[in-house]
Amino acid sequence: MPKEKFWKKSYDPGVDDIDPKSWEKSYIEAVLPTLKKFPNKAAFYFMGVKVTFADLDLYSNRFAQMLIASGLKKGDAVGINLPNIPEYIISWLGILKAGCVVSGVSPLMSAEEMEFQLKDLKAKGLVTLDAIFAGRLVKIADNLPNLKLVVAASVGGFLPALKRFLGKKLKKIPTGAVTPLAGKTIYRMEEVIKSQKFSSELPQIKITPDDLAYIQYTGGTTGAPKGAMLTHRNSVSDMLMVQKWLNWEEGKGTALSGFPFFHIAGLFFNICCSYLGWTQILIPNPRDTNHICKEITKYKPDVLVNVPSLFQMLLANPNFKTLDHSRLKNCISAASPFPEEAQKQLENIVGSGKLLEVYGMTETAPLTVMNPSLGKKKLGHIGLPLINTELKLVDPDTGQEVEQGNPGEICVKGPQVMIGYFEKPDETEFAIDKDGYMHTGDVAIQDPEGYLRIVDRTKDMIIVGGYKVFSKRVEEILTEHPAVDMIALIGEVNPDRPGSELVKAYLTVKPNNKFGGDEEALKKDLMNFAKAKLAPYEVPKEFEIRKELPLTAVGKVDKKKLRKKAQ
Repeated sequence: MPKEKFWKKSYDPGVDDIDPKSWEKSYIEAVLPTLKKFPNKAAFYFMGVKVTFADLDLYSNRFAQMLIASGLKKGDAVGINLPNIPEYIISWLGILKAGCVVSGVSPLMSAEEMEFQLKDLKAKGLVTLDAIFAGRLVKIADNLPNLKLVVAASVGGFLPALKRFLGKKLKKIPTGAVTPLAGKTIYRMEEVIKSQKFSSELPQIKITPDDLAYIQYTGGTTGAPKGAMLTHRNSVSDMLMVQKWLNWEEGKGTALSGFPFFHIAGLFFNICCSYLGWTQILIPNPRDTNHICKEITKYKPDVLVNVPSLFQMLLANPNFKTLDHSRLKNCISAASPFPEEAQKQLENIVGSGKLLEVYGMTETAPLTVMNPSLGKKKLGHIGLPLINTELKLVDPDTGQEVEQGNPGEICVKGPQVMIGYFEKPDETEFAIDKDGYMHTGDVAIQDPEGYLRIVDRTKDMIIVGGYKVFSKRVEEILTEHPAVDMIALIGEVNPDRPGSELVKAYLTVKPNNKFGGDEEALKKDLMNFAKAKLAPYEVPKEFEIRKELPLTAVGKVDKKKLRKKAQ
């Protein structure tokens, strides 16, 4: 049995479990009042173009009616293969209104990766960019017999005609020919949402809390990607719990997120903003930090949401340091560990106490642990278990709960936990135990106040001569070296000791460091630094300096690619 929820004493005043009856509704039932209450308010801005909640309601109704007219039924899956442009939010809401299931498909995927996900998903529909249509979809379309409908959008679809013309002329807007595909219906997004070809009325589809809303694919870092099945109840419950936790008010926020909508973090933030009547600032390219700085200056958002590596990119941009952050209430960091030294640098710029580390995963819709909104925030900690959520730490080898203060795998139970992996019952049984706890694969330590600190992923733990090396801990310590920008540790097979590994560090360095281009001198200094700070078995045997580290689509360091290179 899990321990008593002793962490509740660290909650903000007034924060406590909410009545489960509050999430016995579909997301559409939850969001419709917002669309009617704030018709003229900006739902989002995109490159200076305003789209209101009334526009969003109208366009998504037409999109939903198009799906139904094209023969899609309740429960059919539709992939959205777009960056963060208006068409993503419109199609997302339209798919849900039609009773269909949303699945984010990264625009950065290769044709082979796209084919795998769409086949595994048995997708009946796909919304994609015209450039991806021409460059990738045409190559795999014949291998997708379930796919009956394709809607093509353009990055510049919502831009004024002159901007769109110049963008294409200067090749700043990618384009591609949209051609017939055998056995598939093809539409352009503009003919769906900006003409009167389809009804503007809300479809009369009965959607229940138990119905599937999303099949979101995990990153596949330990094998082939799997589709996490999330119901409307999963999504609405997590949304309401987080709203209560943060005390966010309806209609009173402007938010900027660098997370892509095809990732669970970006999707969830969009879900929350749309429900609350908040204005979103859409960022199609989160690595363009100059553009982000301009948007912050123009719209002065209350909340910034990013993966740590992208916050670090902002820190590296001199413009970010000069901005007025007085209106900013929170910088929310999620999806990967945030080095404590970089957290301090961020708070020195935006203001003390504004950084809010949170924790979750695709399979938990996504959030399960958060730092308090008003109370004590501990840098380097992901926070406290969320309201209406049970949590325990277990020994990954024995499955037994660990004593407080000892590292254990985070296991969570609550209404936000997925119902399973799509058509993978064995994988589901492995991930969710008989008591309903989701085994996250993340190893953490919980302190006496209830705050959790991630020390590693179970798959990232490096075994050196029987000792466990927690890579995140070592990475945080090595980040304190003044020349280190980003660093990632992996374990390589030790050919001399079967069952043991060698610690290897990949890193990028800060510009204008005192070593200049003398890599050997830097490596020697790093080795001395590591030996002074770490146990002998934790010290990397090799440091490899790179111009950049591989990142996943959402901006995490891609250790899977580093491991492949090492092999």
